[in-house]
Amino acid sequence: MRTMTAPRTRPLRDPAPSKWGYRWQRWMLTPGVRTGLRIGVPTLVLALAAGAWASNDTNRAMIIGRYDQLKAAIQHRPEFMVAGLAITGADEELASTVTELVPVKFPISSFDLDLEAMRAKVAGLAAVKDVYVRVGDAGALEIGITPRQPVALWRTAEGLRLIDSEGVFAGNVAQRAERRDLPLIAGEGAEDNIDEALALFRSAAPIAERVRGLVRIGNRRWDMVLDRDQRIQLPSEGPVAALDRVIGLEQSQDLLARDVALVDVRNPNRPTVRLQRDAVAATRNAVTTGANN
Repeated sequence: MRTMTAPRTRPLRDPAPSKWGYRWQRWMLTPGVRTGLRIGVPTLVLALAAGAWASNDTNRAMIIGRYDQLKAAIQHRPEFMVAGLAITGADEELASTVTELVPVKFPISSFDLDLEAMRAKVAGLAAVKDVYVRVGDAGALEIGITPRQPVALWRTAEGLRLIDSEGVFAGNVAQRAERRDLPLIAGEGAEDNIDEALALFRSAAPIAERVRGLVRIGNRRWDMVLDRDQRIQLPSEGPVAALDRVIGLEQSQDLLARDVALVDVRNPNRPTVRLQRDAVAATRNAVTTGANN
């Protein structure tokens, strides 16, 4: 009797993915990965192809040449061209110096101008206090200058120098006659005390035609020098007030009109007057003659 055997069947496959398969599928379905596969991979392929093409010297030279041509075409368009130079705020001599300092051949593209370097050059001039450099709307290179206004002449071992109200060097002059309109100062540290010097010159206005200048002594105080070899020695403290007292004596008693060589007011409690040599000799002769008689 034949024994019946049950047919063999294949085990049923679980349709659910494995844990790692599930994670892979979920990762592939994320927006960033899908975008990267759709855009990033083609872009990377194109970049590699472009890099390989540009690595060729001939191709790279062609790219650089085309870029330079395009750049030049844009930079030399009419709206970017500078046709001339306009200098404002400077006198004729200073304007000529600035023109020589920043030589520019016009017309020129504004992209070819180093405005900051030009500004630095002009700002380095002694006579220039401030300056701006720009390309104006009219297509001109504009250099606007604020010149230093000299308020005094400073006599040094190197010659006569112009200084402004801040005591800053503002130029040179060959001789005093070129700037008779400016007061004269001298001595070490004179430029650092320009405010006090100007106040003294203002105080000396009643005798301005006789004032020759101020001399800084020991970088501590001033001597005012007058014509006829007269000198007023002023104290280090309160020199303006001391000078006012001397001016008062001049107006009331004609002190400086006499044969006085020196007026020393350094000690306000004991002012001193020194006569000139001729006056001293004449006084001695007069005293001797009177004694003999």
